[in-house]
Amino acid sequence: MNETLLNKNTSIFIAGHRGMVGSAILRCLSAAGFSRLITRTREELDLTDQAAVRRFFESVKVECLVLAAARVGGIYANNTFPAEFIYQNLMIQANVIQAAYLAGVKRLVFLGSSCIYPKYTSQPMKETALLSGVLEPTNEPYAVAKIAGIKLCEAYNRQYDADYRSIMPTNLYGPNDNFDLLNSHVLPAMIRKFHLAKLAIAADREAIAADEALYGPIPQDIRAGLQIIDQNGHPQAESGRVEVRLWGSGNSRREFLHVDDLADACLRILTLPQAEFSQILTEPVKSENGARQKTVSSPVSFVNIGTGEDLTIRHLAEMVRSVVGFNGRVIWDRSQPDGTPRKLLDVTRLKRTGWMPSIALEQGIKDVYGWYQRNVNRDQT
Repeated sequence: MNETLLNKNTSIFIAGHRGMVGSAILRCLSAAGFSRLITRTREELDLTDQAAVRRFFESVKVECLVLAAARVGGIYANNTFPAEFIYQNLMIQANVIQAAYLAGVKRLVFLGSSCIYPKYTSQPMKETALLSGVLEPTNEPYAVAKIAGIKLCEAYNRQYDADYRSIMPTNLYGPNDNFDLLNSHVLPAMIRKFHLAKLAIAADREAIAADEALYGPIPQDIRAGLQIIDQNGHPQAESGRVEVRLWGSGNSRREFLHVDDLADACLRILTLPQAEFSQILTEPVKSENGARQKTVSSPVSFVNIGTGEDLTIRHLAEMVRSVVGFNGRVIWDRSQPDGTPRKLLDVTRLKRTGWMPSIALEQGIKDVYGWYQRNVNRDQT
């Protein structure tokens, strides 16, 4: 791509701009001064409809593309709807990438997921670990779809000399996250569970109803731990009876990145000249005598996006509990899966760009919890 084409007047289509990731990227690009940002809602453009996607790219001049649209969810959602997770993600990626190529899109950034890596790969997970082992069964269909997206980009780069870049974010959280307790990821689910429990202690039926109306039904197993309020709004039991049930043992380790940091990293990758992006993909290797090192191009053309630090789910729970201000019991349900034992990304390549995250986890949780509460209040006004 001629680097002079990527400037503040470059037309950039953000696919999935209403989601947590897409909305953060839209805010970031807008704040950076990009003036020709293109968006479409799901009602306006169904990305699983090949003909509709092709018509869109034929009628709208798109020079760059950020593909953040995806069907996403936590362990329960992945286990319950595997067909939707693999089908919808495969269709979105195939339709958008092919239509973008046919329309002459100059640069594309595809967002994958850290779940692409084998369940028992070495930690931290390097990009070169892709396809080196068996995937985590609970999210295998989603992971397979995301791997296909990476390989699509690699194939178009190799065959057509395209400039399609892939980034693999770690676990993300932030404003506009999904707090539906049947489909959400671990951190937003914790925020909501602890918040509902705090409301239950206060016997605030009205606030619980408002929360449920905005963020979705409360599953019966969770409701059971909150049912200390009778129909007249009076507590039926002492506050010490309120409990929050969390899945697994709490011993799994996870890495978390605020979505605004992810958006900033995406901007960095999007705006890197092609030669510089290629340079960060190189890998140092020792010569045969071991005395010298040289660099070689990596066969894997994507970059991990993360903090390089992780913590146990149990530690995360204590952090969220403290931020929310819940003082009741926490029950770990070991009958439920832990998922992958550890997911920590190797961010060596990312560091070569000079980028570093700026939002500490505890502060990020505080910010998201504040947004969560304000969102309920706005919905009631």
